[in-house]
Amino acid sequence: MPIALIAGGILAITTRGFTALPAGSFFSILAPLFMLVVAVVVIATTARSGRGSSERLMRLVRFAELNGFTFSTRDAEPNYPGMIFRIGRGRQALDHIVRPAPRFLDIGNFRYTTGSGKNKKTRTWGFMALHLDRRVPHMLLDAKANNFLGSNLPAHFSRDQVLSLEGDFDRHFTLYCPREYERDALYVFTPDLMALLIDEAGAFDVEVVDDWMFVYASAPFRMGDGPQLQRMLRIVDTVGAKTVDRTDFYADERIGDRRINLVAPQGARLRRGIPWATILITAIVVAVWFGMSLVR
Repeated sequence: MPIALIAGGILAITTRGFTALPAGSFFSILAPLFMLVVAVVVIATTARSGRGSSERLMRLVRFAELNGFTFSTRDAEPNYPGMIFRIGRGRQALDHIVRPAPRFLDIGNFRYTTGSGKNKKTRTWGFMALHLDRRVPHMLLDAKANNFLGSNLPAHFSRDQVLSLEGDFDRHFTLYCPREYERDALYVFTPDLMALLIDEAGAFDVEVVDDWMFVYASAPFRMGDGPQLQRMLRIVDTVGAKTVDRTDFYADERIGDRRINLVAPQGARLRRGIPWATILITAIVVAVWFGMSLVR
C-alpha cells in the first residue's frame, strides 16, 4: 500500500503538473519521463529497504534457532538492574535474543522515552546482559572512545569514585567504583581483564552491578548482521568469561560470611553526581545566544 500511494502521488504530479506546457515542447516530454524515473527509483528503494529488513530478521531468527537462543521482537520493562534500564518510560527490549543456559545471556536493543512535548526524546541503546555467579560492587567503565564533550552515559556519578588503574588503561576507560571498594575493584580488574577490555570492548561502556555484567553501545545494534553478532559473542567469550572467572569467588568482607552472596549497601550502588560538564556547556551556549541577541 505505501508503495502504491507513492507511485500514485508521483504519477499524479506528472499528469497534472505539466498540462500547461506547450504540446511537443522539450520540457513537456522530459518532465514526465523524469518524474517516472523518480517514481521507479523511490519504489525500488522502498522495496529493497523492506526486503533488507525482512532478510536481516530472518537471519536473526535462524541464528537464534541454531545457537540455542530465543528471539523476541519486543518485550516491555526488562527487569535488569543496569543504569539504562531504570530511565524514562515506555521501556522495551527490541529485536533481542536470549539464551538461558549454560549462562543467561541477552543481546539486543533497548529503547526508552524521556521528557514531553518539545522536550520529548526517544533513545535506543545496544546492550548485552550476562549473568554472573556472585554479587559484586557496583562498578562502571565509561569508554572514552564513544564520548564527545563529556560522557555519553545517561546517568552521572560522583567523580570522587574514579579509580585510576595501571598502564594505559585510563586512556581507554574511566573506572568508577564505590569509595573504600578500591581494593575490591583491583581484585576484579586484573591486568589480563583490562587488556581484554581494551582489545575487545574499547568502544563500549561496561557495567557490573549485583550479579550482572552489561555492555552498552550508544547506538542500536544491527541485529541480524553477522559481524555485529560475532563481535558481541566474542566479547562474551573473552571479556565475559574472564569477568565470570574474576568474580566467581568474590565475597564482600564487610558482610563477614562469604556464604552470603551479598554486597554491603555502601558498595551496592555508585553515588550519583552533578553533571557539571553538561551544565557548563549549557551555560556557555545560553551566554553566547544572549550575547548575540544583544548585538542584534
